[in-house]
Amino acid sequence: MMDILRIFRRILHINGTYLMIIPIASDHAGFNAKSITKKILEKLGHTPIDFGTHSEDSVDYPDFAIQVSQRINSGEHEVGILICGSGQGVCMTANKYPKVRAALVYNRDVAHMTKLHNNANIICLPGRELETKEEEIEAILTNWLGTDFEGGRHERRISKIETLTSTPSDE
Repeated sequence: MMDILRIFRRILHINGTYLMIIPIASDHAGFNAKSITKKILEKLGHTPIDFGTHSEDSVDYPDFAIQVSQRINSGEHEVGILICGSGQGVCMTANKYPKVRAALVYNRDVAHMTKLHNNANIICLPGRELETKEEEIEAILTNWLGTDFEGGRHERRISKIETLTSTPSDE
């Protein structure tokens, strides 16, 4: 399945970016940053699918992190974006799924390294910190989406992480 996805991504390669459908969700504290993020994704040619929340009314972040995490874990989508006040709560929730590698990302350099070395398939953004920083959000997204996993010694390390959540039926 992953080989088919890689081929499909290469076919859709435009201006250095692979066009993707990207699930995104936030809690109330990430709502404004999510709105900016969706606009930037569309500008970059991607299609965000918004799994909520749809207002600044108080909600529980796990309810929304689950929506994106399940879709990444199942392989339905390749990458996803989660946003809450600090980014930590959605990151902790997402990482409960065995095939999710969620990373807290707060600047362009961290975005680059989480894909290059850790092959993060979900980025978790601190909504309160980034809600007024459209240029920084764009730099984060551009760096993360434009970076390929380096593999090599990093593949061995990711395999070790995956063994922590594998079950006998997975092996």
